[in-house]
Amino acid sequence: MRIVLFVTSGLATAALLLPAGAGAAIPKQATAVGKGGAAATVDLKGTRAAIRTLRRGGNAVDAAVAAAGVLGVVEPFSCGIGGGGFMVIRTAKGRVTTIDAREESPAAMRPESFMENGAALVFNEARYSGLSAGIPGTVAGWQRALRRYGTWSLADVLKPGIRAARRGFKVDGTFVSQIEPNVDWFNDIPSTAAIYLDADGTPRDEGSTLRNPDLARTYRRLGRGGARWFYRGSVATAMANAAQHPPKAPDANHAWRPGLMTTGDLRAYRAIKRRPTHIRYRGLDVFGMGPPSSGGSTVGEALNILEGYQDLAADRVRALHLMLEASRFTFADRNAYLADPDFFGVPLAGLLSDSFAAERRALIDELHAAASPVPPGDPYDNQADPSRRAAASATISHPRQSTTHLVVTDRKGNVVSYTFTIESTGGNAIVVPGYGFLLNNELTDFNYESTTHPNRADANKRPRSSMSPTIVTRAGRPFVAVGSPGGSTIPGTVLQVLLERLDLGSSLPDAIARPRATQRNGATTTAEPAFISSPEGQALMTRGHAYSQMAEIGAVTGIEFLPRRRLLAAAEPVRRGAGSAATVQP
Repeated sequence: MRIVLFVTSGLATAALLLPAGAGAAIPKQATAVGKGGAAATVDLKGTRAAIRTLRRGGNAVDAAVAAAGVLGVVEPFSCGIGGGGFMVIRTAKGRVTTIDAREESPAAMRPESFMENGAALVFNEARYSGLSAGIPGTVAGWQRALRRYGTWSLADVLKPGIRAARRGFKVDGTFVSQIEPNVDWFNDIPSTAAIYLDADGTPRDEGSTLRNPDLARTYRRLGRGGARWFYRGSVATAMANAAQHPPKAPDANHAWRPGLMTTGDLRAYRAIKRRPTHIRYRGLDVFGMGPPSSGGSTVGEALNILEGYQDLAADRVRALHLMLEASRFTFADRNAYLADPDFFGVPLAGLLSDSFAAERRALIDELHAAASPVPPGDPYDNQADPSRRAAASATISHPRQSTTHLVVTDRKGNVVSYTFTIESTGGNAIVVPGYGFLLNNELTDFNYESTTHPNRADANKRPRSSMSPTIVTRAGRPFVAVGSPGGSTIPGTVLQVLLERLDLGSSLPDAIARPRATQRNGATTTAEPAFISSPEGQALMTRGHAYSQMAEIGAVTGIEFLPRRRLLAAAEPVRRGAGSAATVQP
């Protein structure tokens, strides 16, 4: 069918003749099969924005940013323009690249910035402050992706987000549950309370409509002025003021320490194009995000270890035991060696080498869980470097971390796997007055209790992340794109989904739905109740695995590329209120 497009004010608008399925409704469903493009996000509105962009002629990058703009409205405690993230892109020509839009510390930050009287601040005092706010990278990342790989303007892709902010959305139980732990801090900040709390100081009522006209205006101005306005205009001044002088109420019952962000820091921010991590796994190519994210190296190293074991599908208990043990040892390495590569010589080649995987695999007992913390290995001698062993660390993520992940592909074969965040659920709890978005608390991802760790707080530095957007190809063609939120549980979540799909015979939807467990070099394995009570979970206890319970781990979205150009999009069927998957032509 011939497709005729008109271009008006920079927007590839609806055609006289649209592709088959262009007018089809987009229902809320966790799994969708079809052609012409696909998307999966944690929210129906986000998925609709992506699919409608694809149906109107936009490509996968355009659709990913359109969905991300909407998620910044309806998932404001997980993501938004006050945060940052990592995007893995595979172009239709087969090139894989990544964009690092991670938040960055201010120029005035020092290793002692989160310390008082020689001791590190407790987490909540560090988080709920201006001090925890890093320079946001999301907007710079969107603009770089669109200019290099997209076809629409920033103004055009933000239109669905503007509509969502102006018209509002229905508050659901998940949204309320994300406000509840934050109420005692949200009510300290009038600009935050005005949006997310009712007049009586309680969370917005489930079923009510939440509108954010300030964010709608911010998106409009962002569309007109682009990243230059965001990092140099009035909003930049407002962000710096909100960080330096947290806009707390006179009767606020928390300290709200001042931050270090300046307008000069904002002007200096850049999103960075980086090479993806790459390993081969059972004939497949696995691409992920490199430092300062630990996702690509941690997932890649674990897969390299698992590749040394054969016939994993014959015994699920054995397979899950080996997965957890591989994760245990890779987290020891992640905790010791992953940091901003501009500040520390991350031994990435060594970490992802087959020889280093063999060294780590040799330490795994197939019948017994190791006692954590296990020490890190020495990857430097696997890349012909002299040993510069880093300080070991058993640090794991702090509580109530959030984030969101989306995947999109178009009819030409462009693929985007994108994870972005404001760190903890609700960020640092400061809505920038007049602009309608929350600032991040990303700088608490530094090992801020240390003045010597590679991931210590420093000036103009990007903290280590666990985000693991991943694209898998087979014979040079896309096969699976996947990722998840969940702080330091992300690498283990992505690893388990890949193991289920690639080794254990699960379909992608089943791999996403299965109960989860993740081992982060801790004394216990973090696991969902359904995993602990499962036959496999109980059998693992006889091998020495002990559990700490977490109600939900991750919120995965993924796309699989099927024969005959068919696409399978999949999201969580239950977790985080259930996600949303759709295709252009159902």
